[in-house]
Amino acid sequence: MPNRLINGWLQNVKKVVSPFYNERPANTAITLLVVHNISLPPKHYGGPYVEQLFTGTLDPKADPYFHTIYQLEVSSHLFIRRDGEIIQFVPFDKRAWHAGKSRFNGRENCNDFSIGIELEGCDDEPFTDPQYQQLTAITRLLQQHYPIKDMTGHSDIAPNRKTDPGPYFDWRYYFSLLKQQDKGDDI
Repeated sequence: MPNRLINGWLQNVKKVVSPFYNERPANTAITLLVVHNISLPPKHYGGPYVEQLFTGTLDPKADPYFHTIYQLEVSSHLFIRRDGEIIQFVPFDKRAWHAGKSRFNGRENCNDFSIGIELEGCDDEPFTDPQYQQLTAITRLLQQHYPIKDMTGHSDIAPNRKTDPGPYFDWRYYFSLLKQQDKGDDI
């Protein structure tokens, strides 16, 4: 599990740099973590397609669905595969393009003040324990470096546009793991 953060990058994880990020507004604290899900093609796991989407190299001929998304300029800070592998695309201190038009607690443009983490999955299938374990460890590490106080889903910040991470994301379990770790238990 990652336990070090240097210059916005997790150490000892796969790094694939996305071109889809920019500077955060000056003097903007990172206070929000947004949980997403993605699988490409939908409900297909493994493969290179999420990396390709987040780097602008997705071939629209590789799958009929890709023709509808290959030109999107989107990214997240992290992607956690079903087996727990972590891929980082954007340094945490930069603004990834994961939230789109969004609002949280009266603040617009959540990309400005949030970190986006994508879990490999879909709205209607459970996530894996390795994903919850990694998400928990990363959340705690990020909270040591940034004043993150809220964790929410993409559907909560863009409710009329997005549905992820979906009803199968177990918020209760995730928060219980965070609470266990707060007490000093190992995950």
